[in-house]
Amino acid sequence: MPAMNEVTVISIGATSYNELWGERQPVRTGHATTTLIRAGEALILVDPGLPPTALAARLHERTGLKPNAISHVFLTCFKIDTRRGLELFDGAEWLLSTLERETVGLPLASDLKRLAEAGQLGDDADEESRDIGRRLQHDIALLQKCRPAPDSLAPGVDLFPLPGVTAGMTGLLIPSSRGDLLICGDAIPTAGHVERGQAPVRCQNPEAARESLREAIEIADFLIPGRDNLMLNPVRRFGGL
Repeated sequence: MPAMNEVTVISIGATSYNELWGERQPVRTGHATTTLIRAGEALILVDPGLPPTALAARLHERTGLKPNAISHVFLTCFKIDTRRGLELFDGAEWLLSTLERETVGLPLASDLKRLAEAGQLGDDADEESRDIGRRLQHDIALLQKCRPAPDSLAPGVDLFPLPGVTAGMTGLLIPSSRGDLLICGDAIPTAGHVERGQAPVRCQNPEAARESLREAIEIADFLIPGRDNLMLNPVRRFGGL
């Protein structure tokens, strides 16, 4: 990496189920891989997927930093697995792609409005409905605090759209004289997906997901999958799979 950009994997994620292992239903708690980018004065944390207490401990173990040192948090998408520890970084600027923010926000607002119109948010509503309403209100509040991300978060840290799993899923491309690194989010969940050339099966747009996988493999020398560790791109390394 160039001197101004240092990339550190803070926590290696896990899938709730791994389709490559024949799993079809959740068998564990999923959480995204969390990565720290040091770019000049910016300390950018990507996808804080662990619960706050665990993530604070892991951040300190890997970097010696405390949560209040983080200047920016970037979410590759708005799924719970990428943002479970988000509120730990309340003093940072939260960023999300414009498309992801818009496509997530409308359904959340519609669901909350539907509950309100059905009278399922007040004291007379059943506990399950009130719980759903509280979760929706919480998610909307988080989303409102997420600002639309600019095309470049810092010099040499650029947005790289990877639609398919969600409409607005977006990675980060970090060019370097040693090779370009792409933080993929769930567009590429694991090293196994790269090695098999297989896009995630469960996604909003399967064709877009396959195209995002192809683009990621074509452009990057190093990959950080959404649920795995930093890896060399085998296509770049060996000239093909």
